[in-house]
Amino acid sequence: MSAPTGMQLCLDAQSRFEAAGIADAYNDATRLFLHALEQSLGKRVPRHQLAQHLKQQAPAELSTAFASMVAARAARQPVSQIIGRRAFWEHEFQVTRETLDPRPETETLVEAALARPWQSVLDMGTGTGAILISLLAARPDATGQGTDISTAALDVARANAAKIGVTATFTRADWYAGVEGRFDLIVSNPPYIALDEMAGLAPEVRDWEQASALTDGGDGLAAYRAIAAGARAHLAPGGSVLVEIGASQAPAVSELFAAQGAVTDVLRDLDGRNRVISAVFPAK
Repeated sequence: MSAPTGMQLCLDAQSRFEAAGIADAYNDATRLFLHALEQSLGKRVPRHQLAQHLKQQAPAELSTAFASMVAARAARQPVSQIIGRRAFWEHEFQVTRETLDPRPETETLVEAALARPWQSVLDMGTGTGAILISLLAARPDATGQGTDISTAALDVARANAAKIGVTATFTRADWYAGVEGRFDLIVSNPPYIALDEMAGLAPEVRDWEQASALTDGGDGLAAYRAIAAGARAHLAPGGSVLVEIGASQAPAVSELFAAQGAVTDVLRDLDGRNRVISAVFPAK
C-alpha cells in the first residue's frame, strides 16, 4: 500500500477536527501539516510552496509527527501552542501554555499607542511581550518595561525580545508592586473575564490557556481597579493609559479611570466591539 499524500492526511485531519467541533478545520490541518513538514525538513517552508508538498506522498516520519499534532488539536489544544508561535502585528511570537495567546483584536491597542507621542512605556501583565515588543520595535528610540507575576511568562517575553531584536526590561511584579519610575504610557491586556463567564469560553481558551491570565477569579475588574488607582503615581505629567477590555466592560472601566481624574475614551476593534479604554491624565 502506497503512503498517503499530504493532501490525504490533511483531509483526514479535517474530518477529525470537524467531528470535534472545530471551526476552520481544513485551515488548521494545513497549518499543522506545514509545521510538521518544516520539522521534517529542518527549515522553514514558505506557505506558497505548501501546495506542491501536499501532492507528494508523505514520508513515515512526517506522517507520524503530523498525527501527533492532529491528536493534540482534536483535543482542542490551540494551533499556536502546538506549533509554538503566533503572528501578531508585524512579528511572530513564541507562545507556551504559560502565556496568553496574542490575538488580532489586541492590535487595536498597539495601533492606538503608536498614534500618540511617548518615549517610555510600561506594559503590565506582559505575557509573551507581544504588546511591548511590537511598540518598541516600531519606536526604537523609546524605552520600555514589561512586568508579569509569572516568571515563566517573563522568560518567554525575554526570548521574544531577543529574537526580534528589541531591548526592554522585564521584571517580576504584581501590578505596580516593584515598579519604579514614571512612564509616558502604561499599557495592559489584563485578566478581565469574570469567573462566572469562564465555563462559557471555547475549550481552546478555557482548558489550555493560563487561567490566571484570563480571570481575576471575581468580577473581571480587579486589574483595572489596581491599574487605575496607581496610574497617576506612575505616569509622567500628561501621561496616558491604554487597557484592553471585554466588550461589556467599557462603562465600568471608564468610571474607574475617570474617578482618578482621567479623561477617557472607548476605542473599538475591527469588528466594532468595544476593545480598549484610553485614559489620559491631564498634567496638573
